[in-house]
Parts: sequence; structure tokens; C-alpha cells
Amino acid sequence: MQKFPMTAEGLARLEEELRHLKSEERPAVIRAIAEAREHGDLSENAEYHAARERQSFVEGRIAELESIVPSAEVIDVSKFSGDQVRFGATVTVIDEESEEEKTYRIVGQYEADTKQGSISISSPLAKALLGKKLGDSVEVPAPGGARAYEIAKVRFR
Repeated sequence: MQKFPMTAEGLARLEEELRHLKSEERPAVIRAIAEAREHGDLSENAEYHAARERQSFVEGRIAELESIVPSAEVIDVSKFSGDQVRFGATVTVIDEESEEEKTYRIVGQYEADTKQGSISISSPLAKALLGKKLGDSVEVPAPGGARAYEIAKVRFR
């Protein structure tokens, strides 16, 4: 079985999502399907079709999470320190062209969320940053051409 690196917080979020889907979403969808069936002709029943579509999504996500959670290899990043970028690091980079500063946390692929500032360890930016130290410059391939970043801060929480 292939193992996937993950933070303890990321695993806890996935386990909570799985619990929520099984104990709340699944029963709610079953009730919605039963209620829609009571409305008669299923071929033209939009509520029934919407409930079945939701059921398909919920069951698919449950199956996905049930394969991910046992494969998670939790890495305790609280034991890490120093100025070298590795899994779990929160890295502040400065775009060398625009001087824009951005902060990212390098996490496992199933817990990455760019809106929350976390990027997958397999992303081009994370791959470029891994192993580098505070003050180093990295070049990252991007659709509009390579971007250069300077590592301004590395911390572990």
C-alpha cells in the first residue's frame, strides 16, 4: 500500500469529513430520496434526480476518503526546526520580479488548499523549495514563464 505524507491536522480534517459524511450526509440523502419517491413519477421528479446525484457524490467521496485515510503517513512537524525547507514548513517567499510576498505551508497532496495557503508537496513550487534554505533563490516553472522567488522566512508550527 502506498503511503502519503500528511500532517496530523490534515488527517484529523479528513477523518472528520468522513465521519460527517457517514453519520449526517448519507442519512440525509437517504431521507431526501425516500421523500422524493413519495411525490410519484420518478422520470420527471427533479427532487429525486437531485437527491440521487447528491447520493452519488457522497458515496464517491466516502469511498475516496476510506482509501486515503488508512494510507496516510502522519509526519509530526512540531519536531522540525531550522531554516531548511521540508515537509510541513511554512515558507514566506518574495517574488523577485514584483516584490510580492506570499506565505505557503507545504503539506500532503490530499490536504492542500491554496485558499488556506497550503500547497501540495508535489506542486512545482514546493518541489523547487524543498531542501533550500533561508535566503536562497529558487526558479519555478510557470505557464507564463519561469518565476524566481527568494526564501524570506522558514518556520515550523
